[in-house]
Amino acid sequence: MPELPEVETLRRGIKSFLINKTIESVNIIDRRLRWPIIPEHFFTWVVGKKVARITRRAKYLLWHLENDAVVVIHLGMSGRLGLFENSAPIEKHTHVIFQLRERMQVRFRDPRRFGLIEVVPPGQIKSYIRFKNLGVEPLSAAFAVNKVTNVLKKSKKPIKNWIMDAQNIVGVGNIYANEALFFAGIHPTRPAHSLKSDEQRRLVQSVKSVLTTAIKMGGTTLNDFRNARSEPGFFQLELAVYQRSGQACHSCGATIERIVMSGRSTFYCPSCQH
Repeated sequence: MPELPEVETLRRGIKSFLINKTIESVNIIDRRLRWPIIPEHFFTWVVGKKVARITRRAKYLLWHLENDAVVVIHLGMSGRLGLFENSAPIEKHTHVIFQLRERMQVRFRDPRRFGLIEVVPPGQIKSYIRFKNLGVEPLSAAFAVNKVTNVLKKSKKPIKNWIMDAQNIVGVGNIYANEALFFAGIHPTRPAHSLKSDEQRRLVQSVKSVLTTAIKMGGTTLNDFRNARSEPGFFQLELAVYQRSGQACHSCGATIERIVMSGRSTFYCPSCQH
């Protein structure tokens, strides 16, 4: 599933093509997603409108239109959003095509149909229900040691589960939780409240550092993710522990181990992480 770095990579890659562009038409080929597409919303608030800016909240991509309506997109497990010339063949599992001028299109494709694409009516994005319980952005100033200490102290969750809980921090999925804990030197099963002050500091720094590096490298492509130009990311070449069970730790040479936590594969170095 695309995580924060992949969505941020997509946002940065697509914004120069969409800002100040008019969406001439919307072709809804298949409305069947996890939450069915509502065609009337696109025809009412999107067609004929310019894209004013593009932002990201958690793993959601937001197209802010000139009329204050917002197109909200979530890639789900296998969704892709890409730029195509009009003449490019339409791939199977394409759900929506946004027609721009200059014979260019933005296409949303989702084979597994866990994605989301919907329109928030003008002026309603601040009360958008899907954002109601989202936590802090990990790359913002709101995610700082002095602001998470009290929350950590109250939680008995394993620290990996705490990091991945979007009510605490948004956008940090399994890949980056594994990597951040490795660089922080913290065992993934440690209760969140057991972290000492220096460990909390390392954790915050590691989460920020891992996500920033992943964005610079265009995200992680293991299966489905591609950027707006259908190019893969390269952070998978830098993975320290994720999907490396049985291999040597780059730092100490110990064997990377794998356990399952909350149904997810978890990777760690038994020597470096405590």
